[in-house]
Amino acid sequence: MQFLYPAFLWGLLAAAIPVLIHLFNFRRVKRVYFTNVSFLKQINTTTSSFRRLKHWLIMAARILALVCLALAFAQPFIPASQTTGVSRDGITSIYLDNSLSMQNLVDNRRLLDVAATKVEELLGNFPNAPTLQLVTNTFGAEEHALQGSQKLRDRLASVDFAPAGRSLESVYRRQQQLASAHSTGKNQLFWFSDFQKSTTGDLQKLVPDSSTQLFLVPVQGTATQNVFVDTLWLNTPFIREMQSNVVTVRLRNSGTRPVENLGVKLLLDETQVATQIVSIPAENYVQTTFNFTVRGKGFKRGRITFEDSPVLFDNDYYFVLNAAPRINVVQVYGQKSGNFVENVFANDSLFQQQNFSVSNVDVGKFQAANVIVLEGVDRVEGSLLTELQRFIQGGGSLVIVPPTRVSDGSWLNGLGIQNVASIQGQPSLPTYLAEPSRQNPFFSDIFDETTRKEQLTMPTASAVWSWQAVGDKLLSFKSGEPFLTSSKSGNGHVYVLAAPLEATYGDFAQHALFLPVLYKIAALSVRQEPIAYSFESKDLVLDVTGSPKNAVYQLRKDKLELIPVQRMIGTRMHLELPQSSQSSTPLESGYYELRLNNQLVRLLALNHGHEESRMQVYTPDELRAIFKNRKNVQVFDNVTRTDVATAYKEQHIGKDLWKWFIIAALSFLLTEIALVRWMKG
Repeated sequence: MQFLYPAFLWGLLAAAIPVLIHLFNFRRVKRVYFTNVSFLKQINTTTSSFRRLKHWLIMAARILALVCLALAFAQPFIPASQTTGVSRDGITSIYLDNSLSMQNLVDNRRLLDVAATKVEELLGNFPNAPTLQLVTNTFGAEEHALQGSQKLRDRLASVDFAPAGRSLESVYRRQQQLASAHSTGKNQLFWFSDFQKSTTGDLQKLVPDSSTQLFLVPVQGTATQNVFVDTLWLNTPFIREMQSNVVTVRLRNSGTRPVENLGVKLLLDETQVATQIVSIPAENYVQTTFNFTVRGKGFKRGRITFEDSPVLFDNDYYFVLNAAPRINVVQVYGQKSGNFVENVFANDSLFQQQNFSVSNVDVGKFQAANVIVLEGVDRVEGSLLTELQRFIQGGGSLVIVPPTRVSDGSWLNGLGIQNVASIQGQPSLPTYLAEPSRQNPFFSDIFDETTRKEQLTMPTASAVWSWQAVGDKLLSFKSGEPFLTSSKSGNGHVYVLAAPLEATYGDFAQHALFLPVLYKIAALSVRQEPIAYSFESKDLVLDVTGSPKNAVYQLRKDKLELIPVQRMIGTRMHLELPQSSQSSTPLESGYYELRLNNQLVRLLALNHGHEESRMQVYTPDELRAIFKNRKNVQVFDNVTRTDVATAYKEQHIGKDLWKWFIIAALSFLLTEIALVRWMKG
């Protein structure tokens, strides 16, 4: 037996007080005279030996009561059963995992609530210790300080779920920073977590310092289900108003039991527009599609929602649709073969077209263009060639239509088209083109189900250029020579035609295939920006044209406003989202407005990553296997099957005895009272 506060053992000297009282409190016999003893009641005489025994018993009871009281204040305990017992005076740092996955249930209680209760019980082992730390996923400023147990209990009542996930390695570094600054002795770290495999990090690389004792406390639920949106994409390159659009959603079930007949809804501007019923096997996924129609231009707030419990945070997935975005087409011509190109893009309000002669072109318009059509230009060089190269590198699409007169095509080398040769002499008679491959993705939505099965009447053409096709041969002559090719160059594409659009060189411009081919080129030229972003993305890249120099953009959601780190590279803006620990208010999933000078520029949808949605966890046995060679790491069983506070106390602090000595002191005091009151004779 040892004592936590041995100085109180000086209180044993108080045991001498009853002895002194009994030595100097002798009764003196007084003689009383009576005139007639017959009036006295007959009494039982008490012998001196019986009275002496009574006095000795009372004195012993008082002595033992004082001794037990002094021992109780000294707080005796039986030493810990393990040699790795930690110092009661060391720093005790407790990590409480309040990530979103702790919404899972065990015995109809949230894992976070169960963990908080267990932490409060553990704090009972350190009632007067001032060297305690409570760490959560917020990594707030108040967590980087030593506090007493009562202060930590007050904070436990206000701990709520935090969207920020933390690897256990980052948690360990956080705890060690405080321990190294305030302690040189043996410290103890506690981790109360569900030990989710997707967020804990690589535990094999985690090597606790030899001066630190690490305790892992799994707080885990039973087999469950959890459905979340894995990914979402549009089946068309852009959204058209008042036309049928399709969005495909992949739903994943990370739980250990299947989900049957789950109702999934598609909402646009908080109005339900479509619904589906799906069933998802355990640890698997399904894909479903939603057909919808948008009314009006501009940004539309989309949301996929369903009801799945007990984990609720990932039941909504946000995205933004930009209905009917303008496609900017710039035509630069040298020799015009009619108004074929102009007529194609003038018939639809989706396109905004500008035409320039090659001798009077405004290259500044290239910056906002999606497609540039270069028709009938003999040669491109100088600043025009440089701007076209920059346009392609930035992700634009360039369509090149050759001139009618014979020209040298070597200048196309600067645009990524090699070995272009001009066909000398008079143009040959136009010949029919070969049918394109129906499996080519370029023609996926050009041919419907009926035209896929029937033979097409193809247009005719007479080539003035020939080249070795590099990239995708979209249309070709029956001889195999290319007529229309698509080549990847930088971030953009270069489309080259082998013949002019003039009727002398064929009827491609008058053929029914001409319009859908140009439409498809224009559609593919739209820079496909994500319709939803993740907070885990370190860098958001947005296309912002016409941005003023040194502009500062803001993100706003309801009352939350923040200015992210931002930089402009050409027309692309790179945003760095702040981490949750860097923001006074945790960032939540939803819609964020990108504003400049208080004017709406873009609407963004931000969602949390999938890591917290994956329910696979490390079991206690798996954790023991990982840390089997770490003598200073102890893994408890799941909190639902063990009393962590009691087990830790017996193994590493020892068993307190002061309560028993208090009970003994009270018992001896009651014994004294009983002796005085009822021991008569």
